[in-house]
Amino acid sequence: MTIKHDGLDVSWLGYATVRIESPDGYVVYFDPGRYGVLDDYYARDGDLILVTHDHHYDSDAIEQVADEDATVVAYEGVNAANIDRDVTPVEDLSYETIRVNDEDFLTVGEVDVWTLPAFNDPDGPHLRDNGEPYHPRGLGCAYHISIGDRTVFWPGDSDVLEGFRHLEVSLFLANIGGTVVMDRHEAADLAETLDPDLVLPIHYDTIPILEADDEAFVVDVANRGIPVVLDDPEQV
Repeated sequence: MTIKHDGLDVSWLGYATVRIESPDGYVVYFDPGRYGVLDDYYARDGDLILVTHDHHYDSDAIEQVADEDATVVAYEGVNAANIDRDVTPVEDLSYETIRVNDEDFLTVGEVDVWTLPAFNDPDGPHLRDNGEPYHPRGLGCAYHISIGDRTVFWPGDSDVLEGFRHLEVSLFLANIGGTVVMDRHEAADLAETLDPDLVLPIHYDTIPILEADDEAFVVDVANRGIPVVLDDPEQV
């Protein structure tokens, strides 16, 4: 379904895929695709496509959502050679492509885009059995954007990092999947710190490793006095 937020139309389409449309009709997609979440979805209306890291890079899905004049912004570490799936390299996509590092700023169309580091703390709880982070620093980035006079924050696949706590955020796309990223408790604590106008949890339940209690998250955040809403990716 579509959530209305201060003039923005916001839809979680499953996994990490979120579509945002401004009052002027400018469309942004975060991390489109994977795990069948865009099966039979061929909107091809995206003006700006933002990709955080290899795990969320799906070139076929980009073709399903991107307008022919779209701009694709991808973290510099997204490398088809390191992906164990059949994907088109970013540079070979038939769109304008821009590479970013994890401390960048750029303007695309009517959207201002800031990137931030996104990773699992090597001393934190989200580590492999051998002690290595699922998402080491340098694998991906987070995105903080300004669109339609609103700010949107998508932390990507990350723990809660100190830099996140100081952002001005209107819409917080909370990553609550846990295991390989922040869990619902950590995301709720971050929401309380950010004090956004609205929280929308995403990136959970699509695959078993991301199972999370979204209703418990909503209750937790609401009890902190922060507006929060659920979206159903099955209702496009």
